Amino acid sequence: MPTLIPGPSRVEAAGSKPKLIDEYVGNVNTREPGLSLAHMRSPGGWVEPGQTPTFDEYTLVLRGLLRVEHRDGVLDVAAGQAVRVAAGEWVRYSTPEAEGAEYVAVCLPAFTLDAARRDPE
Repeated sequence: MPTLIPGPSRVEAAGSKPKLIDEYVGNVNTREPGLSLAHMRSPGGWVEPGQTPTFDEYTLVLRGLLRVEHRDGVLDVAAGQAVRVAAGEWVRYSTPEAEGAEYVAVCLPAFTLDAARRDPE
């Protein structure tokens, strides 16, 4: 039988400015360790700490531009595009344009702070 997920849980975000994270599926909202699905809204000028996660992350940009820095350069992901970051790759996400960005992130297995393996501050 299908299970309705009536709404998300708001999750605290890392980064230089407040970012909204609403987790629909994952360790917080549904106690699902195998996958997380979150709706993100970040303001212009937001920068997240670098990380080398132990999960694969798929991100679909709905509005704005998401910048993905990696060891070999920079990738700009615009509305209507998606990006995959494999487990073990170093990345840093940001939203450099004034209007910020709105996007959906899927992590396999589910996101945890420990699994993100963020760079020391």
